[in-house]
Amino acid sequence: MSTAAVPVRRPPGPKSRPVVGYLPEFRKNPPPLLARFAREYGDIVYFKLGPQHTYLLNHPDFVKDVFVTHSANFTKSRILQRAKSLLGEGLLTSEGDAHKRQRRLMQPAFHHQRLIGYSRQMSRYAGLWRGRWKDGETRDIHEEMMRLTLAIVGMTLFSADVEGDAPEVGEALGQILDLFNFLFLPFSEYLEVLPIPPVRRMEKAREQLDSIIYRVIRERRASGEDKGDLLSMMLMAVDEDGAGVMSDQQVRDEAITIFLAGHETTANALTWTWYLLSQHPEVEAKLHAEVDRVLGGRLPEFEDLPNLKYAEMVLAESMRLYPPVWAIGRRAKSDYPVGGFVIPGGSVVILSPWVSHHDPRWYPDPLKFDPERWTPDESGKRPKFSYFPFGGGPRLCIGERFAWIEGTMLLAALAAKWRLRLDPHQKVEPKATITLRSRYGMRMRLEARG
Repeated sequence: MSTAAVPVRRPPGPKSRPVVGYLPEFRKNPPPLLARFAREYGDIVYFKLGPQHTYLLNHPDFVKDVFVTHSANFTKSRILQRAKSLLGEGLLTSEGDAHKRQRRLMQPAFHHQRLIGYSRQMSRYAGLWRGRWKDGETRDIHEEMMRLTLAIVGMTLFSADVEGDAPEVGEALGQILDLFNFLFLPFSEYLEVLPIPPVRRMEKAREQLDSIIYRVIRERRASGEDKGDLLSMMLMAVDEDGAGVMSDQQVRDEAITIFLAGHETTANALTWTWYLLSQHPEVEAKLHAEVDRVLGGRLPEFEDLPNLKYAEMVLAESMRLYPPVWAIGRRAKSDYPVGGFVIPGGSVVILSPWVSHHDPRWYPDPLKFDPERWTPDESGKRPKFSYFPFGGGPRLCIGERFAWIEGTMLLAALAAKWRLRLDPHQKVEPKATITLRSRYGMRMRLEARG
């Protein structure tokens, strides 16, 4: 009998073109492309992105295995490894012991008692925002949510008033997100040394954010004040192994990651929520009934959250249809058996909330906006990892609870006073970079309630 190795059978997938594979289509509009692959080829799909061997995994059991059971066999994918040139060694990009250490140092900032304090600032800023709006005016709600969530993350986690910096930060973050497509190009690490327009834009965006972040760090170090926020914890932290305090560079890397993750994703989730409510008046009416009953016109408090269940369900359903992070990539360290196939070491694995959240096996009539999917009886019928807007396992988003509290409180506070109606000339189309934005903004008309 021959002892020769049996060739590993490759999963089904589309036939890729030489050299480029499906990279051009992926860069142009990836969510529907991945959804088509899953629909046509099943729960394990093989395709190529340029020279990169890529595997799309769609079943909740496979998602759980990558995130949890076999998480040690996976590292971040190329795009986040390449993102270090913009974000540095923050939680989003770091690996191994460095990631564990940073997460351990930052975790206390997201403990329960801290979240209660943060919720007061969330409510206060929501009150400021809803008081500025005028009946009948039209605003870009995406910009409004970006400014609001930036102000909140600045004040809650850094005790810094960065509202005045919002336009500059927004422009720089927008540039950075657009540049993620550039970073995904094959050989982009070599292109970065050239004085080409994408590189110049990247350097300008990085300088804009650095000037703001380093100013905040400088002012806090000069004051020596412990404000009990994330910034103070980072500046004063000494790890269990006796390692020294974090350098300004380390603090900068974590701060810029938190600004991106804690502001961009919630703003996008709320933008899509307002759009969906404007298209579904029956859902909007039920939300208004809840906030009127629970709040009676006042601003929400932390203690109100258990009674704002429908608001939370609306947000959950919005993040199902328009997940702020539409795909999560990992790279296999070594050969990985899954579903009767073997994914070779070095390959990229894609787990897509967009694909999973639109899977009719878990969500009948998947394009329908139906917050009732999130009643305990209904949600309990689905596999856990059929819904993962915040990832999972050891790298579960550290700010997940922060985001749920913020999203629910802002939605309730603003819906208590305002209806938002889509501008009839507004074109609505998702734009997938590292997050899922609205490509053309979201202009809406404000209507005062009562």
